[in-house]
Amino acid sequence: MTATPARYTLVPHAAHPAPAVAGITVDVAAQGNGGLQLAYRLTGDLAALRLPTPAAPVEPDRLWAHTCFEVFLRRGGEAYREYNFSPSGQWAGYAFGAYRQRLGHVALPAPHLEWQGAEGSLSLRVTLPAEALPAGPGDLLLALTTVVEPAEGPLSYWALAHPAGPPDFHHRDGFALALPLALPDL
Repeated sequence: MTATPARYTLVPHAAHPAPAVAGITVDVAAQGNGGLQLAYRLTGDLAALRLPTPAAPVEPDRLWAHTCFEVFLRRGGEAYREYNFSPSGQWAGYAFGAYRQRLGHVALPAPHLEWQGAEGSLSLRVTLPAEALPAGPGDLLLALTTVVEPAEGPLSYWALAHPAGPPDFHHRDGFALALPLALPDL
């Protein structure tokens, strides 16, 4: 059973707007099995964006260099996880021991992705199993983010909260959403 989702609106970094994007929202809901469901929706002039297609996959370690939806997850402490979801259908997951200190090639559990495109909108429903979420006490802290690649111009960075300075989705201050989500005994 999935809880009723709460909707959050992402904002562009002030130095990196994307005029073709009307808005980006993320619906977040805890699942009864300890997992998490995220529903991203980007609205705007999709023809003015570069969207990877299933026929044109990119290097998984560089999904963030193109249009992709992302989530960063942490509990207490410095360790956190990052997931990137590309419209190509590819995904990548990373484990970090501390700020930008990647823990090698840790195999994270696969998310379930459902993409849907329509006139003026791109949507993604992500289901992360409980095993994909970081262990530990306390609330689950999330940084909800999106990278948008315009057809012309620099990347645009969207987040629930932007720390001061240049775009930095890994920054502790970006983990702006706290969910009281307990993990089941695995």
